[in-house]
Amino acid sequence: MEAGGVQAWDFGTAVRRWRDRAAPESVGVPVGRRRRAAGLRREELAGLAGISVDYLTRLEQGRAVSPSGQVVEALARALRLSDGERDVLFELAGLVAPGSGLVPGRVTPSVQRLLDRLDHTPVIVQDAAFNFVTANAAYDALMGDTSAWRGNERNGVWRNLVGPGTRAVHAPDERQAFEARMVAALRLTASRYPADPALRRLVGELEAASPRFRELWDTAELGDALDPTRHKVIDHPAVGLITLDCDNLSVARDDLLITVYTAEPGTEDAERLALAIVLGTQRVAG
Repeated sequence: MEAGGVQAWDFGTAVRRWRDRAAPESVGVPVGRRRRAAGLRREELAGLAGISVDYLTRLEQGRAVSPSGQVVEALARALRLSDGERDVLFELAGLVAPGSGLVPGRVTPSVQRLLDRLDHTPVIVQDAAFNFVTANAAYDALMGDTSAWRGNERNGVWRNLVGPGTRAVHAPDERQAFEARMVAALRLTASRYPADPALRRLVGELEAASPRFRELWDTAELGDALDPTRHKVIDHPAVGLITLDCDNLSVARDDLLITVYTAEPGTEDAERLALAIVLGTQRVAG
């Protein structure tokens, strides 16, 4: 459809065209010899963005409107859009792309290339407020399906202090120290982004739901922070206990937290981790 000589785009049209443009190998999708589609298949993009194929279909066909900012950001990341294209996608969704003053959740192409190199290592990316940004298939295999998280469950502080919890196992004193570090880090983030309404709402809901959060928020030592490296024990339902190194990597420019789980090669924990990843990815593929 033409409007004033310029092709009119809507949100679904833009997503579909950028999906057709995206080279599968550039986003980590294996290309088989019999592949006919030049771009991404709909189910591939849905998987990369963490949304259902049905919802993506309805978005592309214009039968679903008003996607959330999280969905738009996830699609922009999965499609490897430039900053300008990302802004256009937000505009077509009737939204304003997050700007200064808000906790950023943008995975830049350079950070995405780093994540691609860690494809077989469990990795999760969170923003400075511990909101879920993205995770790879290996992380889901180790820690559970992140696509099942809804609402505040997508926030790490909420999951640990209110519910539904995680597969990580802590001794009581370790648990207390871990919670204190998370809340201290969240309070530092709140001081950096005082105008972010979503962050203010999260803090208010945490205060209403968790006496432990209220206690820690009032007593947080702002010099505390998450340990850059620590051991973590994961209770995997099929493999059992796995002791892993858990490294937190900060992307200062984008204010992101990348958490990577590894095991020393040749150890029993490394074998259990490899088995957990195989079992988890086979389940998803099946």
